[in-house]
Amino acid sequence: MEATDKVFAGPVPQIYDRLLVPLIFQPYAEDLAARVMAGRPERILELAAGTGALTRELAARLDGASIVATDLSPSMLDLAAARFSGDHRIACQQADALDLPFADESFDAVTCQFGAMFFPDKSKGYGEARRVLRPGGHYLFNVWDRVDRNDFTAVMLDALAEVFPNDPPRFLARTPHGYHDIGAIERDVMAGGFPRPLIERVEKRSCADSAADVAIGLCQGTPTRGEIEARGWPELGAVTEAVAKALEHRFGFGPIEGSLSAFVISAERA
Repeated sequence: MEATDKVFAGPVPQIYDRLLVPLIFQPYAEDLAARVMAGRPERILELAAGTGALTRELAARLDGASIVATDLSPSMLDLAAARFSGDHRIACQQADALDLPFADESFDAVTCQFGAMFFPDKSKGYGEARRVLRPGGHYLFNVWDRVDRNDFTAVMLDALAEVFPNDPPRFLARTPHGYHDIGAIERDVMAGGFPRPLIERVEKRSCADSAADVAIGLCQGTPTRGEIEARGWPELGAVTEAVAKALEHRFGFGPIEGSLSAFVISAERA
């Protein structure tokens, strides 16, 4: 992972929230929230909350429980904090998942939506989740499957390789889709102090109003934007248009639909 892979700043958070959350994050937020709340936790810690997609789904299912939603990026978390302002059940707090500012055994559940891939030291991150969990508590998180099992991202990366044949932007393949080896995930979770986790592949469908929305979301609502801008030419708008045309060629005009695939991991603190 490169240092720029964690930079969600400028207009990126707003585009991410407007286009990418409904496109790829919402289906998995609903899935993960249902799994978390099935254990009837009273105090929930969310890591890498971003703009609050999972937080919103958890909040819709709360019954006397509370959530502490954390993220390393203030610009992302500010959107979530504004969304949940006034809801006494939800506290938003900047925090590093590898150095959590919480007491041992202080949460019934810890959860993380598509954030573990960004942990520089994954075992340390899992160890921190275990530390703040009460005995019997669960850590539930998800990570993306391989790029070729996620249609829109696969087409987008192929298009970028055509635009930039000598040095294509690789953020999405390198980090969000770079942590899909089940054996490695198991080893990392167990190195964090958990027993062997349960890992399930979960497939969903991604729906968009247009190829342009997908292209804007993926090219401009992620750190891929910085990679494109750093290359100077073609400029961001032209690259986004090239990706949109590639998506239209594959999926057609008007509303489009593609496959999504991710892994959901569940680890229990003994």
